[in-house]
Amino acid sequence: MNIERKTYSLDIAGKTLKVEMGRFANLANASAMITYEETSVLTVATDSGKRSTMGFFPLSVNYEEKMYAAGKIPGGYLKREGRPSENATLVSRVIDRSIRPLFPSEFSNEVQIIATVMSVDREVPADMLAMLGASIALSVSDIPFEKPIAGVKIGYVNNEFVVNPSDKVLEESAMDLVVAGTKDAVVMVEAGAKMVPDSIMLEAILFAHEEIKKIVAFIEMIVDEIGVEKREVIKEEIDEEFYNKVFDEMTDDVDKAMRIADKHERNDFISEVKENMITKYKEILEENEGNLKLIGKALEALQKKTVRKMIIEEKIRPDGRAFDEIRPLSSDVNILPRVHGTGLFQRGVTQALSIVTLGAAGDAQRLDGLEATTTKRYMHQYNFPPYSVGETGRMFVNRRAIGHGALGERALVPVLPSVEEFPYAIRVVSEVLTCNGSSSQASICGSTLALLDAGVPIKDSVAGIAMGLVKEGDKLQVLTDIQGIEDFYGNMDFKVAGTREGITALQMDIKMDGLSKELLEEALNAGKKARNQVLDNMATAITTPREELSKYAPRIFSIKIDPEKIGKVIGPGGKTITRITTDFNVKIDIDDDGMVLITANDKETGEGALSEIEMIVKEAKVGEIYIGTIKKILNFGAFVELFPGSEGLCHISQFTQKRLKNIEDSFKVGEEIFVKVIKIDEKGRVDLSRKEALKDKDMDDDK
Repeated sequence: MNIERKTYSLDIAGKTLKVEMGRFANLANASAMITYEETSVLTVATDSGKRSTMGFFPLSVNYEEKMYAAGKIPGGYLKREGRPSENATLVSRVIDRSIRPLFPSEFSNEVQIIATVMSVDREVPADMLAMLGASIALSVSDIPFEKPIAGVKIGYVNNEFVVNPSDKVLEESAMDLVVAGTKDAVVMVEAGAKMVPDSIMLEAILFAHEEIKKIVAFIEMIVDEIGVEKREVIKEEIDEEFYNKVFDEMTDDVDKAMRIADKHERNDFISEVKENMITKYKEILEENEGNLKLIGKALEALQKKTVRKMIIEEKIRPDGRAFDEIRPLSSDVNILPRVHGTGLFQRGVTQALSIVTLGAAGDAQRLDGLEATTTKRYMHQYNFPPYSVGETGRMFVNRRAIGHGALGERALVPVLPSVEEFPYAIRVVSEVLTCNGSSSQASICGSTLALLDAGVPIKDSVAGIAMGLVKEGDKLQVLTDIQGIEDFYGNMDFKVAGTREGITALQMDIKMDGLSKELLEEALNAGKKARNQVLDNMATAITTPREELSKYAPRIFSIKIDPEKIGKVIGPGGKTITRITTDFNVKIDIDDDGMVLITANDKETGEGALSEIEMIVKEAKVGEIYIGTIKKILNFGAFVELFPGSEGLCHISQFTQKRLKNIEDSFKVGEEIFVKVIKIDEKGRVDLSRKEALKDKDMDDDK
């Protein structure tokens, strides 16, 4: 697409954002190079140009982290980027969730968004530039995209909101909030927080939307100058007479089906309705196979219409619950015998089993991306096997599983103990065993139970709940604890996790024009009430961390040493540390700051290894008294070993109160004597006194 080459700029949070149009990737539908400080992201939008036959809108978003952006060469044999990092996958999901609702429902061309991070300085969030680039590229192109969006990241430091904070500022921030929206309303929210009150979170979302309005106005100005006319979305031609006929004939049966509370019974009934239609119109379907798709299309439309009508007009939910009622809850712990901790949480049909594994510091996950190489000691992973919804299928980790795992991780990190308090790497795996909606929040509840069962001293329990919304015209209804059918046919999926004190994680997707302040407040208040009810149920199983770790969990012992003595512990060629690990069958991790962590299978071997290291790094102190061993006698004194690796000189005049002509007359090599450290000079040389030690101990000198 030929767009006039132009550069636009906008001030955001005191920094200049630059947008270059018409310069790069001009065979695509549109592209935008966004530069903010020294971070540059090229985002390209491409349309396949033909209608997809997949039965859904095939939008794909790829956020590409190129190692050259940070001046790095990729590791590994191939020396090129491989599979996307977890961060790249999560950013792709955030952009996808933000823009997907803004394509016309009739549009089914394959659309691909590729955002490539080409330069990064870590002072500005590249993910927000990618979202902005996607919005600009789609808005100026001929791809049917209803209205521009923008996204901002918000931090909260010293009771003030910070727009697009740097990584360093985020470390001090009480929240890491991403909000996307149009000029009219918020469409997507993603947040992690350190138990931030619900009212502050609401204020932050509204603050973010004010910034979004400014950016959207900037995009609209670009579109007005260089945007092209959108292509008309041509509706697929169908046999409307046949569609309307089967729609009317199935209406009563679908109405009955949607009032069946049990998911499997309802699905079986729906399948029977469809089979009856196929049998009835067998001859017509043989003549025109496309009409088979129309039966399914009509059935889907009927289910959606019926569920929404029940909620909005009849004021009833498919399973008969009140709008603010949570499904039956169940919490349990100590399910599996040999693992380090387990929690089983069930809400209605949805059931999640979380398993905790404790490991050594070296088991922490290594993260090597555009940011500085770091490690992650807490790993939360989510699995969603096909049997959880009564189906067969491929077993693989998709973007959804990665996203739900990351949401659970965000929810629980704020309550974890520091590494000094609990020097373990922690892995939690949540297995969704059965699902009828809100499995990600069930996994958070199950994981809290499992951490307590494992004896991890978390600061507080965390629970999660999913809120929903159905809106028809001016009528709307907020739903607490949505099940699968309400999520699928509703207008909002609003997941809120936190403690009684405040929010730790939040994720919101909206399938409409957005939410007002009043609706957001109503959803947050209802969510707070619901999560407190869930916490009450979880407390029936366990309330505080177990005092003892599982007998199958490793034992970790720690000691902080002088960093200059790390080499002494390791020894020449690693001989010393290898000997200790072999002799005691332990694993030893040493950080650059001198923190030594010893992982052992039992208390005895761990304490043995710890004692060895303590002896290696032990230092003599002025005024301390030791039982030393005479190692060498000279004319002027003797060298005395205080402990392995530490010797001092006891001058002949410091041996006894009486004058000695020579030491050998009264003492011999190998003899143990009391000595006191009386001086350590600038070179570390130690002066000892036997007579001062005896004097301090009020002992007679028998020599």
